[in-house]
Amino acid sequence: MRPMILLGFLAVLSGCSPFAIYYREGVEVSRMQTDQTNCQVAALRDVPESRQVRHTPPRYIPGPRYCDNRGRCSYGAGYYLPGEVYTFDANAGLRNRVTQQCMAQKGYARVELPRCSSTVSQSVPPGITRVLPKLGPESCVIQNRSGSWQIVSGPF
Repeated sequence: MRPMILLGFLAVLSGCSPFAIYYREGVEVSRMQTDQTNCQVAALRDVPESRQVRHTPPRYIPGPRYCDNRGRCSYGAGYYLPGEVYTFDANAGLRNRVTQQCMAQKGYARVELPRCSSTVSQSVPPGITRVLPKLGPESCVIQNRSGSWQIVSGPF
C-alpha cells in the first residue's frame, strides 16, 4: 500500500515541477528526440555504467534510562539498527554531462519551462507541439494525458 501512496505523491509533485527539454527554435520535436537518443547512446558507450554497492553504517540506539528516587540510574538494553545496502551508478553524472555536451554541439540548450496554470490550459485549444516554437517570458507547458506535451507562448 505504501508504494502506491508514494507513486501518487510523486505524480502530484511531477505536475508542479518545471518541464525540462533540449531546445533549439524551429527544430521538429521528433528530430530533437532522435538527437537526444543518439547522444544518450553515445554517452553510454563512452561512459558506461559503473554500478557501485554501498551500505550505510549500523546505528546503535541506547536503551532507556531508569532512575530511582535516590537519583541512581541504570540503563536498559540498547540495540543496533542495521545499515542499508544500496546501489548507484558512479558514472551517471559524467554521462549526463557528456549527453549535454553532445546536444550543445548539435545546437541545443537545456531549458526548463514552467507548467501552465489551469486557466491557461483551459483557454488554449488542445494540441501537441511538433516543432519547437520561439520561447518568450510567458511560455509554459501543458502536459497531455498521453505523455505528449504542448508549449504555449503568451501573452494570455
